[in-house]
Amino acid sequence: MSDDHEKIYQDFRDSVNMAPKELEEWLESDESKSVGDSDDGESTGHKSGRRIVEIKRKRKAELDDNDYNHMKKVNQYVARHLKQPPQKEDKKTSRWRYSLMNWGHDPLKSS
Repeated sequence: MSDDHEKIYQDFRDSVNMAPKELEEWLESDESKSVGDSDDGESTGHKSGRRIVEIKRKRKAELDDNDYNHMKKVNQYVARHLKQPPQKEDKKTSRWRYSLMNWGHDPLKSS
């Protein structure tokens, strides 16, 4: 495994703090479906969440370059959005949190 893949893998483990089952259940909720851009009825974040579940269910040795590319995208999204918390709305019920959760990260979970 390349050093770059190892870094992406470790960052992904840090970025995605929701278990696959927890994320699957979240993606079925109305709150999950209420956020994000959507051209074909499903938001980019929602699609990403389903892909994250697939990746998290694989063994490390089964991951391919497409998986690592998506993991890197997830890491970048989570890092970028964590820097932009809502100023006026309740974080617990904010679109910000819901969007991050679609990408596998619940910002209210303790690290």
